[in-house]
Amino acid sequence: MPVRLRKLIGTILIIILVVVYALAAVTFASLLLGAAPWYVHLAYFFFTGLLWILPAMLIIKWMEKPAKDR
Repeated sequence: MPVRLRKLIGTILIIILVVVYALAAVTFASLLLGAAPWYVHLAYFFFTGLLWILPAMLIIKWMEKPAKDR
């Protein structure tokens, strides 16, 4: 697969990942953490704010692979 196509696909995947992940994290928090104290909200959003980086790093690693010569 050409590098430019892989980067286009990876960029689209990262955008989809961020949007879906943010919606899921906020929905989960609003359903289950509504009556929780402020420090639980702080810890939850701190960890969920960092957790999306792991799948994004895998996508970026895939995007940056060199093209295979045929």
